[in-house]
Amino acid sequence: MQMQPGGTLERYPVLATCSLEHAREAVTQTYLRHDITAPDDRVAMTLNATTDRVFTVGYLTYQSPATLVMPPTEDNYHVNLTVAGGTRAERSDGCRARTEAGSSGVVLLPDRTNTVRWSSDAEQLILKIPRTSLETHLSEQLNRPVHDVVDFGFGLDLTTPAGRTLLASVEFLARELDRPGGLADMPIAREQLEAFVMTQLLHAGRHRYSDALAEPADPVRSGRLGPVLDHMEQHADSPLTPQELARVGCMSVRTLHAAFQQELGESPMSHLRRIRLDRVRAELQRCDPATVRGTEVALRWGFLHQSRFAQQYRQRFGELPRETLRG
Repeated sequence: MQMQPGGTLERYPVLATCSLEHAREAVTQTYLRHDITAPDDRVAMTLNATTDRVFTVGYLTYQSPATLVMPPTEDNYHVNLTVAGGTRAERSDGCRARTEAGSSGVVLLPDRTNTVRWSSDAEQLILKIPRTSLETHLSEQLNRPVHDVVDFGFGLDLTTPAGRTLLASVEFLARELDRPGGLADMPIAREQLEAFVMTQLLHAGRHRYSDALAEPADPVRSGRLGPVLDHMEQHADSPLTPQELARVGCMSVRTLHAAFQQELGESPMSHLRRIRLDRVRAELQRCDPATVRGTEVALRWGFLHQSRFAQQYRQRFGELPRETLRG
């Protein structure tokens, strides 16, 4: 069942206006800061939107050949699914994309400036997804931490199986939110559907994690070591011991060591050290070297002996912590 343009999310009106300035203010408050221009400074904008714990979903049309220039938000991804008309978009890294009704969209990254030019008949369903929500969801899918922006390709193909499911699931979400007695009154079901939408987005878009998502499930993760590995990832900043890890895995310490050697070829503490080194590196890459010392970061992740830490870090990454910090 296809969305009926113009009647989407009517239970959640934000603004209908012919004022360019009022349109800019409403979209800024709902989605992101931006500049907008339109012929004769006139639009016939309709914005309907609702925000829940996971993300914002909304319907937007300008009924004008409007142009939006949007600086980086830093904190959110925006997913524009065109359901009528079309848009032309470009990104500050030189990427360009066109969207057409029901067949394509774009993903606006939190660390890029984006320009989108709307046709006068363009209508979109737009998701605003916090980085914390999407990147945590991805890390749960991969069973490993994700600390960087997910580098989606600009254009989003909605004609692939995953793309069609993404569009259908967002349309279903919007219809259910509009329906009395629907998802708006069932917060647990809504949260589950929003999680499904994020899963489909991660599969529909192309990015550095796409191949890993398409791989079969890791047999180690799905086996008896799965709970132990998950516990390590989630509590890597805690003083974990083999005894605690054995309790998590419902096994003896001896069995724990044997399972790690058999499945991963290393001891539990060696595996934990690699996780912590990865966390240190990710933090150093984000830090300002003028205000942060590498030794402070290392100590937070349990590395008490600095010379030994520096040696282990260099063995793993081919450079010293201070070199990473300097970028």
